Amino acid sequence: MHVDTVRTWRGRFAAGGLPALSDRRRSGRPLSFTPLQVAEVKALACQLPAESGTPLSRWSCPELAREVVARAVAPAMSASTVRRWLKADAIKPWQHRSWIFIRDPNFPAKAARVFDGEPLGEDEYVISSDEKTSIQARCRCHPTLAPGQARAMRVNHEYQRGGALAYLAAYDVHHAKVFGRCESKTGIVPFMNLVTQVMTTEPYASAKRVYWVVDNGSSHRGRRAIDRLATAFPNAVMVHTPVHASWLNQAEIFFSIVQRKVVSPNAFTDLTQVRDRLRAFEDRYNATAQPFQWKFTTSDLDDLLARLDRHTLADRQEEACVALSGVHREIAGHGSGVSDDSGTRAGLRLMPVP
Repeated sequence: MHVDTVRTWRGRFAAGGLPALSDRRRSGRPLSFTPLQVAEVKALACQLPAESGTPLSRWSCPELAREVVARAVAPAMSASTVRRWLKADAIKPWQHRSWIFIRDPNFPAKAARVFDGEPLGEDEYVISSDEKTSIQARCRCHPTLAPGQARAMRVNHEYQRGGALAYLAAYDVHHAKVFGRCESKTGIVPFMNLVTQVMTTEPYASAKRVYWVVDNGSSHRGRRAIDRLATAFPNAVMVHTPVHASWLNQAEIFFSIVQRKVVSPNAFTDLTQVRDRLRAFEDRYNATAQPFQWKFTTSDLDDLLARLDRHTLADRQEEACVALSGVHREIAGHGSGVSDDSGTRAGLRLMPVP
């Protein structure tokens, strides 16, 4: 603060006491809306439209402005005004994200086994396995045009269906090596074919233990799948991720790479071309791949579960009223801060320490 500013305020206080420190009349148009009205609009934006009986799936700025007038919060309001207020607090009710609630009662224990199992020996391996279903061969009605200067690759919208196949993959999380195969469908037999393909190959055939991390798909679900794997290969141990938590399986990361680099934008002549490209990509990937740097730790998992526990209906209603409850702070000019916790970087404890 400049010294002249201090002199000005001291002079005003000396001349008129505390009342002299209040804002003087200013030129220009006075405020059209009170802080309370602003807070009510933000609170409405933080509610689901269905909770107030509005036949909308989500709010937009024009719909919010219309609802504010209908509720007599303000006699008139424009969508641009609502948009400016919401932007100040990064409120975007027109956006949405999908999520799934944890319903496995043993989620923490199962997830912790993946994160914090016993360190492995040199003769032990971890295989992440999964299936990528329904990879279609979309035969485009016109050839795909290559990209050029100031022109993206062009793929014809119309296509004919050339069938679909399933791609099964087993990923060695220690050595970043992929074993894949294409099948006409998923199931117990196709999955065991993949297991046989891996377990009859060295060093897995003679290894002390090979952990197979899988989700709860029908091809390898439950105790029967564990016993079936142990019977076929005594040195193989099946480890299930929690229900609806296949994101703990690193094979999903590889499938994401396959989708971006091999499948999309899906312009194949037939299923044979799909199979050939997937096999060729395996060889290309195995030649240069490095293990994924897994950063999600048990501390991150605990924080995630704690946040999910807080997302009850009462909490959502309380969050929707934050703007109303904070109107006094807004008038008084107080602010609030948000702390951010960052997790530590670590790898799967089922892996040997490199």
